[in-house]
Amino acid sequence: MTFTRTIRVVLIAGVLALGGVMGVAPTSAQTYSNCAALNADYPHGVGKPGAVDSTSGRPVSNFEIDASVYSDNTSRDRDNDGIACEKK
Repeated sequence: MTFTRTIRVVLIAGVLALGGVMGVAPTSAQTYSNCAALNADYPHGVGKPGAVDSTSGRPVSNFEIDASVYSDNTSRDRDNDGIACEKK
C-alpha cells in the first residue's frame, strides 16, 4: 500500500468511526395520515422556519418548527402558509 492510500484509508476509517461514536444516523420525518394524528404529537401544528399563520383573526404562533416533518406533511397545509394542521 502506498503512503497516500494508507492515509486515505485511515482518514475514511476515522470518519466512519466518528460517525458511530456521535450517533450520526439518517433522519427521517414522519408522514401523518391526517391532522388528528399530527396534532397528537404537535398540538398546535408544525411549520417550516419563518412560517407565519395567514388568518384574518389572531394568528397561531405556538406551532412547532420542524422543516423535515413539515416537508413530509405539506398536503396537510390547506392554506399554504407554511404551517400544517395549525390549531390555537
